[in-house]
Amino acid sequence: MQLATWNINSLKVRIGHVQDWLRSNPVDVLCLQELKLTDENFPVAEIAALGYTSHFTGQKTYNGVALLVNHAKVGEATDIVKNLPNFPDEQQRLITATVGGVRVVCGYFPNGQSLESDKFAYKLNWLDALTHWLSGELQRHPQLALLGDYNIAPEDRDVHDPAKWEGCNLVSPQERQAFARLQGLGLRDTFRMFEQPEKTFSWWDYRMGAFRRNAGLRIDHVLASAALAERCTGCEIDRVPRTWEQPSDHTPVVATFKD
Repeated sequence: MQLATWNINSLKVRIGHVQDWLRSNPVDVLCLQELKLTDENFPVAEIAALGYTSHFTGQKTYNGVALLVNHAKVGEATDIVKNLPNFPDEQQRLITATVGGVRVVCGYFPNGQSLESDKFAYKLNWLDALTHWLSGELQRHPQLALLGDYNIAPEDRDVHDPAKWEGCNLVSPQERQAFARLQGLGLRDTFRMFEQPEKTFSWWDYRMGAFRRNAGLRIDHVLASAALAERCTGCEIDRVPRTWEQPSDHTPVVATFKD
């Protein structure tokens, strides 16, 4: 079973990228973030033509998340939940479903903007609510994966230049502590379960030739419950889509699990 996550940064603009990538990488579930479109504009037919059922919750211009499920391989998704039941919010950031016996949670975590901003306080509150809710989900679903754009680089080795980023959001002690609390639930960072090349990132700014210089961050993650992590045979970041014309600033992360 393969689970993947990709912040697509506008599905309308990059539907072709999603189609091309799925043709070459027919994963069982693809979690998308930053759809940046309303539900009525979701390209259901285009995704269905690839053999995937779409489950999504979107909004105009910002946010939006989706689960694309390869139903011929893993069956249809069930028990679908949109957003956090314990955190009333107009921002569409979370969608959850059970697929092939695995509880799959797809999240677009808040960015936080800056440590002094209201958006940073919102981010920490959202993370607290997520952690609390997941503790219950894990009791009900021992096989659980939390995928998405976390907007958190957990360690300095996930940052191209830690000194340059000191004092910024995405790398702050508060955010890293929140990430650690998720791990405290028993979730494991599947990428770090395996030996990985140094300076491996999932996001690069569009500016200043960041991708060319590999000046990136690893902020897109696949965390797995203890029971699911035992089945994990690999996790890798696919840099190829970041080389395409008009790419997302993020690139896919794919985790593989044995049956």
